[in-house]
Amino acid sequence: MILKKATVLIVDDDPDVLTAVKLLLKPEAREIITEKNPENLNWLLQRNEVDLILLDMNFNSAINTGNEGLYWLRKVKEWKPDVCVIMITAYGDIDLAVRSLKEGANDFVVKPWHNEKLINTIKDLLDKKEGGAKTTKTPVKSTAGDTSILGESDVMQDIFYKVNKIAPTDANILILGENGTGKDLMAKAIHERSLRADKPFVKVDVGALTDTLFESELFGHKKGAFTDAREDRMGRFEEAQGGTLFLDEIGNISLQQQAKLLTILQNRQVTRLGTNKPVDVDIRLICATNVPLSELANENKFRKDLIYRINTVEINMPPLRRRNEDIVILARHFAKLYASKYLKPSMDFDAAAINKLKSYNFPGNVRELQYTIERAVIMADDSTLRPDDLIFSILETSTESVADADNIPLSALEKNAILRVIEKHNGNITRAAKELGLTRTALYRRLSKYDI
Repeated sequence: MILKKATVLIVDDDPDVLTAVKLLLKPEAREIITEKNPENLNWLLQRNEVDLILLDMNFNSAINTGNEGLYWLRKVKEWKPDVCVIMITAYGDIDLAVRSLKEGANDFVVKPWHNEKLINTIKDLLDKKEGGAKTTKTPVKSTAGDTSILGESDVMQDIFYKVNKIAPTDANILILGENGTGKDLMAKAIHERSLRADKPFVKVDVGALTDTLFESELFGHKKGAFTDAREDRMGRFEEAQGGTLFLDEIGNISLQQQAKLLTILQNRQVTRLGTNKPVDVDIRLICATNVPLSELANENKFRKDLIYRINTVEINMPPLRRRNEDIVILARHFAKLYASKYLKPSMDFDAAAINKLKSYNFPGNVRELQYTIERAVIMADDSTLRPDDLIFSILETSTESVADADNIPLSALEKNAILRVIEKHNGNITRAAKELGLTRTALYRRLSKYDI
């Protein structure tokens, strides 16, 4: 169905939204119906042949407070299962909007939206409906702008969908996740899908900066501002002008650094060290941390007003153990990547190797998998990777096995790792040495050292 022949119903308790959408769609659609009260939905659907509904996620009602949009979506699908529904949401409710897709919504738009994009979304859905295509969920690309971010698991598909929605906006984003989950790749992917993609992407590991370096690195300095300031230097905020500034390990900065950063973000101006002249900055901010949000919210360690400032939208990168179905996809991707890099033939895994990968917990997440596959490709003798080729990091496995222990010396960790691997291979020193990444001679030296 073309939009010119369609009837569109807009349900939102904000009269300004109703007016704006009606003015936008009036030249495009056959009929526009607006409604402030969702309780009139059933009556409207009985009296009108509605083709598409724009439905707000939140209403000022006593029904199912906080999830009104989901409640009314379910009702609409009971009354009119074939009608297309686009949810209207704010940045803070994007997780809820993604959930709405599983409840039967066809798509969602984020306020404030781009008018042309909203019209195209409506047209695409009506075209699919006319063609008899399944419209329970808008297709989601399997990558978020970067081929290293792969996944078919539900949790990753939800993230990809969210990224496709928020990347074109200027919303500040906080990426959470354990080490090795791909937070930096996700930040780059968001930039590449944004309207700032042709502008700089500047990354700073702020957790590694001292107070003096923090100001100099981020805000810049004038020649002579301090002992080693031999020339004027532009800060990272200015370098990222018009583009994206990615502050990694934001959870590790001091309260004093947080106060300075908050001032810059509020004023959108930086002042180089040694000057009194502020410079306007136009950047999109993305931050990342491996500190859980619950711990970050401790005001003795992190300012809540800064959390609100950097966390317009939150993305949680899941650990690899929570997306087990993606392990083989990622492993094959890395095998192809490193086979090409090291001029090896195309490689794949036998069934036993795949089972070994899928049964391992990967405490080091995607990064550990990547290094495991790179080492396997380098050491492999033929094009089929087998279980013995997959040597997991002693550092990670040792850490994982004693994660709840305190004050255990490194020598004890190494001894335990050696004993475990030797026992696993029934005393076969050659196989044990290979899995440990050691030569037989080096392993014998350690056996002597620990009196094993």
